[in-house]
Amino acid sequence: MSKKKVILTVYGAEHRCPSCVGAPGSKDTYEWLQAAIGRKYVDDVVTYEYIDIEEEQKDEEHRKFVEKVYEEDLFYPVVLINGEMISEGVTQLKAVYEALNKHGVTLQ
Repeated sequence: MSKKKVILTVYGAEHRCPSCVGAPGSKDTYEWLQAAIGRKYVDDVVTYEYIDIEEEQKDEEHRKFVEKVYEEDLFYPVVLINGEMISEGVTQLKAVYEALNKHGVTLQ
């Protein structure tokens, strides 16, 4: 059984990105991911964090990634697992599950 910690980070904003009309909002995606992962995986090793890109970031790593979101016009929400970008815009569970499997998160 894996005891390696996995950090799932969702970067997003209250309003939807202009190119993501009709897609779920960032907070909705964040909550949906927690529920979906909790049903499929033993997620006591997964830490979830939501970063609002419109707020000032005190953490240097988050501040740099928020700058990247704006500089590269990334679609949000942007989902990272252990710092690796898994998806941007409309999140696909398959990509998230593949990343969790790669990091050794145990299935229920």
